[in-house]
Amino acid sequence: MKYILLLVFALSLQLGLAQDKSTKDLDSILQTMPKSEGLISTYFEDDKLYFKFPEEVLEKDLLMVTRLKQLPANYSAYRNAGSKTSEQMIHFVKVGKSIDLVQVLTTNVADEEDPISLSVAQNNLNPILASFPIKSDEGKDIVIEVSSFFNADSPSFNIIPDGLKSEYKIGKADDKRSRINTVKSFPQNTEITHTLTFPTSKPPRGNSTNTFTFQINHSIIALPENPMQVRYEDSRVGWFGLRKYNYSSDALKSDELRLIRRWRLEPKDEKAYAKGKLTEPIKPIVYYLDPATPKKWRKYFIQGIEDWNSAFEKAGFKNAIQAKVAPTEKEDPNFSPEDVRFSTVRYVASTTRNAVGPSVSDPRTGEIIESDIIWYHNHLRSYRNRYLLETGAANPKARSLDTPEEEIGEMMRRVISHEIGHALGLPHNMKASSAYDVESLRSGEFTQKMGIAATIMDYARYNYVAQPGDKNIRFVRQLGPYDDYAIEWGYRYFPNSSAEEDKDILKKFVDQRSTDPLYMFGGRGNDPDAKTEDIGNNSVKASTYGLSNLKIVAKNLDSWTTTAGQNYEDLEELYGEMLGVYRRYIYHVVSIVGGVNETLLHKGQEGIPYQVVNTTEQENALKFISDHVWTPQYWLVDEALVSKFAKGGKLESLINMNKRVLNRLTNAKRLNMMWDTHSTLPGEGLSPQELLDALVKDILTSRTTPDQVERELQKHLVHQLIELEKDKDLALELKGHSLALQNGVLSNLKTEMNTSDQTLKAHYTYMVKMLEKAMEVGD
Repeated sequence: MKYILLLVFALSLQLGLAQDKSTKDLDSILQTMPKSEGLISTYFEDDKLYFKFPEEVLEKDLLMVTRLKQLPANYSAYRNAGSKTSEQMIHFVKVGKSIDLVQVLTTNVADEEDPISLSVAQNNLNPILASFPIKSDEGKDIVIEVSSFFNADSPSFNIIPDGLKSEYKIGKADDKRSRINTVKSFPQNTEITHTLTFPTSKPPRGNSTNTFTFQINHSIIALPENPMQVRYEDSRVGWFGLRKYNYSSDALKSDELRLIRRWRLEPKDEKAYAKGKLTEPIKPIVYYLDPATPKKWRKYFIQGIEDWNSAFEKAGFKNAIQAKVAPTEKEDPNFSPEDVRFSTVRYVASTTRNAVGPSVSDPRTGEIIESDIIWYHNHLRSYRNRYLLETGAANPKARSLDTPEEEIGEMMRRVISHEIGHALGLPHNMKASSAYDVESLRSGEFTQKMGIAATIMDYARYNYVAQPGDKNIRFVRQLGPYDDYAIEWGYRYFPNSSAEEDKDILKKFVDQRSTDPLYMFGGRGNDPDAKTEDIGNNSVKASTYGLSNLKIVAKNLDSWTTTAGQNYEDLEELYGEMLGVYRRYIYHVVSIVGGVNETLLHKGQEGIPYQVVNTTEQENALKFISDHVWTPQYWLVDEALVSKFAKGGKLESLINMNKRVLNRLTNAKRLNMMWDTHSTLPGEGLSPQELLDALVKDILTSRTTPDQVERELQKHLVHQLIELEKDKDLALELKGHSLALQNGVLSNLKTEMNTSDQTLKAHYTYMVKMLEKAMEVGD
């Protein structure tokens, strides 16, 4: 027995010595590795990454945000540098001799004292994203190695969506061409950047390497110890939000809760605030400008950020949002834009023409923790070009590609304000531009005071309505009354009240305002008053003014864009964008046909939420389309302009634009929707049958001597009628009408074939054969 005890003792001693040696070996390894101390202390060298953290971090609410830092060329139009691929709350959980990285699900909730909370927990088991053997847990610190996790394509990262994996035939990440790049820790966050490389057997055009390489950034962020009080969404006020399902609801179902995303603003002096005095917040929202921001633009960025202070004053706060130039390394060696304690405006040297305003929020409450606005350098070019094309006729300052610095600065200021609006919690509000009467946009007094739309969160960038001779016009957007209203609703502070009590107070606030066009909110949908890139409350009138201006621009485009000794590259670029401007103006009007006006209401407010656009407005829209589309717009392809850069002419472009407009009007989905809404919603609007009749009359029967552009459109209309009759999704009643139209058109064309004009005779004969062949197949 003594021998057995001695043997056990010896083995235990040997195992203890081995463990002690292993711990000492790890300590000696870590001592030689570069260390970054913070929320999670990291040790990183030669693709080896260790996390070291105290036990207090275990089961602490953390947020892991994954973003694309760099990505392949031509990869996706909808993903760019800075795009978020995943955002999830996580816990580090100790299980035996391992640490599990667990995703904490926050969507389904219940009162902890409600028995149903047991069922919520049982039916929402948190997934384990990874498990790491504990390398050391001496004292209170735990050490794990996470190298393989960040060197792999974990499904939780969601780097490449399944659709793109399938489209490009992307394989598994190549370990040999993937690596961890940088690791850095701060008091409230840890940042890991790594590279993942994938083989692809069907890459986009221009990629001859059959390779996609991405650089990924992961942020692990400590969530607030004291969660902010939530604010419930009101659908009548636009706000980014979170969706949750409350199983403790008194409703006989899980009650959907929507919380808004907003910064935590609390007054320093609650007593003064309660008396209606403007009060500074305990913690203002502060943005630091990237040191890479060109000095001449910094003042405009600062103005664009701090412009929101006027809106915050409506909520009772002064100096609520501030902009500062980031300190240099010499001034503050501890400052880093990657530190979650600092929100920044990044200036990126890139050919991308865009700017974005992302933010990170607490998934428990919606509290915005930090934000990084990204400005891509070439975004200036887009705004300069559109400034010339949309305002040049009435605005002498826009008649050059060498736009005055103060004009460019004003555009940048307003773009930054727009992106800051997103970072404050506001989504786009495309309905706001319809709040202003079109004629008021020609008034200097009105536009200087009210801007060109009721919010800067609409895509109402320039005043294209103002005409030559109009005086003192504001051409660039600015903040408006809706911005004041939305910020007051979202940030007004109510001391000593619950979220439910706040909801009741704010509901009354919205009830009194939401039916006023100045304070309406709306997305894109099928509402012609909620379109992107438009201004004014009458698209026919606004687009008529816009086209009148665009014709002036077309005549002067060469002289405004090209000086002696230059080639015509700029002219060609601006010409292509001019066609895009024309197309936008037309599509604004097209959306009226079959449109349904939406007004977001709660019961008890006056009005009808959904109403068909009336017949007169739709007929006016069709008349506009007839005048400005079906009637060939040869000013768009003037040979004096096109001959300077187009080898083969541009007539085909004009024809294709006309076809695309016709496709929109004769789309089966649109016609079915018109058929449905015409029968079930209030309002007297065009039926789809009336629309098809009008198109046949306007494009075919009323044009007795069609020219080459009109002939192409006529053939396309016949083609569309044939395709509609074959479309399986088209309502049967509309199929019957399409067939009847084809018979009527066929009879008419046979009569027209008797013409002595051989070109027209051949044209009509061709369409007759199209219809006869289609009818034979149908029989």
